[in-house]
Amino acid sequence: MTARTIPLKTEKILARVEDGVGWLTFNHPERRNAVSLEMWQGLADAMAAFESDTDVRVVVMHGAGGKSFAAGADISEFDKHRANAQQKDEYARIAYAGQKGLVTLSKPLVAMVHGFCIGGGLAIALNADIRFASPGSQFGIPAARLGLGYEYAGLATLARLVGPSTARDMLFSARFLDAPEALRCGLINFVVEEAQLEEQVRAYAARIAANAPLTVHAAKAALRVFERYSQNPAAEEIETLVNRCFDSADYREGRTAFIEKRTPHFVGN
Repeated sequence: MTARTIPLKTEKILARVEDGVGWLTFNHPERRNAVSLEMWQGLADAMAAFESDTDVRVVVMHGAGGKSFAAGADISEFDKHRANAQQKDEYARIAYAGQKGLVTLSKPLVAMVHGFCIGGGLAIALNADIRFASPGSQFGIPAARLGLGYEYAGLATLARLVGPSTARDMLFSARFLDAPEALRCGLINFVVEEAQLEEQVRAYAARIAANAPLTVHAAKAALRVFERYSQNPAAEEIETLVNRCFDSADYREGRTAFIEKRTPHFVGN
């Protein structure tokens, strides 16, 4: 096995290449791999490196520590970087670079999920072409328990995968889906026992890496065109509603309640 590390400006995102497979690790286990602004930038840099590396045929992303793929955005940063709609836009600018790297990657992207795959972590996993998960994994978008809004593009991706009915259930109730339910609704492709998960993912990635790169590239490009959401005036109206969430008293209450470990009391403004 040949392996080499890709240097990044952060230690919270790790990137390496092994036998044609790029491995990306969310390395923030003390916070369940919650994604910080620093990590979003690292993610952008890593994906750019994988895209330009001719040795990389497929990319696998996973979380360090074995307990979480990524437990959403790092809420501890919200009061400083995401406290209102204006700050949300600046936060989104940085996060967008990482998200764009995932969306525009021309090579197959595989997510290997252990444990929590929540909020922004699920948004990241939704960009994968294939998702593996261990039986104890959990998936959800708890935005309604925090008072923040989710962008149109991510919710459109979710609805295409699981259908509008299940997407509504996930968003309105903010409940978590276990791995069997996530498999049934199409949110993930495979459930593999914990002890065999990495072995199965390695074998799957090796299988992709051994296939004809131009054929795989053309197939991914075609499916991306098929799935691409359309830009329209209605989507701009969604942005207004999302900004209203970020400027609301409910959002401040949601952040405070999370920090104080209590149930939030929302009033609708």
